[in-house]
Amino acid sequence: MGRMFDALQKLEREKTGKNIQKPLEPITPEYDVLDDKLVSFFAPSSLVTEQFRRLRTHIIKPNSPSPHKTIMVTSAMPSEGKSLVSINLAVIIALELHSHALLVDCDLRNPSITRFFGLHEGKGLSNYLQGESEIPDLFTKTAVDKLSIIPGGPVQENPVELIGSEKMKTLIKELKSRYADRYIIMDTSPILATTEPAVLNRMADGIILVIRSGKTPRETIQQAVNLIDKDKIIGVVLNDVEFKTKNMVQKHFGARYHYYDYPYARHNPDPQPRSKMGMLFKDLKIFAGRMKKPQDK
Repeated sequence: MGRMFDALQKLEREKTGKNIQKPLEPITPEYDVLDDKLVSFFAPSSLVTEQFRRLRTHIIKPNSPSPHKTIMVTSAMPSEGKSLVSINLAVIIALELHSHALLVDCDLRNPSITRFFGLHEGKGLSNYLQGESEIPDLFTKTAVDKLSIIPGGPVQENPVELIGSEKMKTLIKELKSRYADRYIIMDTSPILATTEPAVLNRMADGIILVIRSGKTPRETIQQAVNLIDKDKIIGVVLNDVEFKTKNMVQKHFGARYHYYDYPYARHNPDPQPRSKMGMLFKDLKIFAGRMKKPQDK
């Protein structure tokens, strides 16, 4: 059983004081094409997925005169969970907001988005910025309906010139104008470890800052905030919070009712093996097709 599902069940037990009646189903090897960290896809009625819904509701207001259509997700330091937040936010937008989501891997030093979807890196953003690909060639479909990704492409040792180039600005403008129905989520490198976020934040409508609870000092967070446009920060995600007591769980998630008793979970249960296989069929075809031909390094 994956660590993500173990954590979900532990949180449910702490909330209710007893074992959950409807355990979350672990991912078996036949579903290894998608990573089990896509909790918004595999466990739509979990408490963790509900927090991504809250985040989506907080930052995305479709009826606003100037909605945030391009959102940069970053962190102060590495290993704070920004990619995990980017991916699950994009999934929840695509599945439940009835809008298309485009997930762009802007971390050209350490591109990682494709592996969560069982895909090879291949060509991507860095190829386009170096004049080796055109915009339509960048899009890669996933098994999640209405969700596409733009991979990072080959690793770049010093990509700040590429990220800050006029070609990157043109790409963002083109994506916003040509694909007006899409929400663009840009997963970037850490603020204090790299220069790219300080450049890319000028092109974004809004910024989400991911902070790892108990690991990132306040001074570090403040330094990171000073390097980006504070007025564009539309959300802060406190990740990896450890609830040491039942009272802490009740404070944040409620004290009386089991989440699976709520109507949403009853009418929208987590996908069973048959339905999961159907949803993953497209992804398996993509994966098999890519295995047949050599990928760019």
